[in-house]
Amino acid sequence: MIQRLLSSSRYLVLIAVSGTFFASLTLLVYGGISVFQLITDTLLYAQVTSKGGKILALGFIENIDLFLLGTVFFIISAGLYELFIDDTIALPDWLVIHTLDDLKNKLVGVIIVVMAVVFLGHVVKWHGEQELIWLGGAIALVTASLTYFLGNKKK
Repeated sequence: MIQRLLSSSRYLVLIAVSGTFFASLTLLVYGGISVFQLITDTLLYAQVTSKGGKILALGFIENIDLFLLGTVFFIISAGLYELFIDDTIALPDWLVIHTLDDLKNKLVGVIIVVMAVVFLGHVVKWHGEQELIWLGGAIALVTASLTYFLGNKKK
């Protein structure tokens, strides 16, 4: 009885799978709408200037951040489903996950890219403040730590 209960309890992970899937869907749809709105606003209302181009580039960078976060949530959703429910679902080779470490490795890679995009957004908005150096240093330190973590895990 206990064995059957524990075996069936793995389906509780469907709560996390559903939640992260809907979070992913929401972020991706919102990002798509935001890109469409940015393009529409630019074509209808913007004057062509270098400052306008910078604002447009920043808008697209912020939307890339939304898409990357949506991708992170999707990877979590698919990975948890693969690990706990059904590992025979058709996914691309790069998204096949056999262990929790596989899932963590994929997430760390995407997290590093998200941090780089966030930093790029700050660089585009930069007006000479010194705080950008501290932000860049913090991101570099976290990236180095995560890379070290992944390197030692594989050994």
